[in-house]
Amino acid sequence: MESTDRIKAQLMDPHDLDRTLNRMARQIVEMIHPEEDAARHFGLIGMQTRGVHLARRLRDKILAFESLRVPVGVLDATMYRDDFRIRLEQPVVRATDIPFDITERRLVLVDDVLYTGRTARAAFDALMDIGRPASVKFLVIVDRGLRELPVCADVVGRQVPTLPGEEVRVRLHELDDREGVWLVETSSE
Repeated sequence: MESTDRIKAQLMDPHDLDRTLNRMARQIVEMIHPEEDAARHFGLIGMQTRGVHLARRLRDKILAFESLRVPVGVLDATMYRDDFRIRLEQPVVRATDIPFDITERRLVLVDDVLYTGRTARAAFDALMDIGRPASVKFLVIVDRGLRELPVCADVVGRQVPTLPGEEVRVRLHELDDREGVWLVETSSE
């Protein structure tokens, strides 16, 4: 967390987050047709940055639960955002690396938090520029509401209604010094 932010509540500790990912991995398995080759007809796409690590964790859980090998791709939708020039003076563009053809493949797009819907819309646009998937499902750890665009997630870890001035922060040990999900009140500097 930033030093000026006030933690209002811890929404998930590491155990809660892992249990949520276990449930979500099982929900993804239910999306895979029993007679299809998951490696050829299905895929997980992690959105930069935390969605990438969440997608990899889901892949590992699916392999452990069902011995299904589901490929994972990485998507950065920064340049597709309608507000990237407004929000950032110099946007940080990260790698997009999808090592499989997404055309006619059923995909699950993975992100940490759904808020306005703008990042999801940008990700859908970016995917359509890469190929034409058979379908795209959207998975998020936290849906915090306050939508600006008509976007909803198909798989949600937890619904956490927020107020203006509040944010949901997902922290993962791959990137951060802690693991869990917090509701924070941001400073209005």
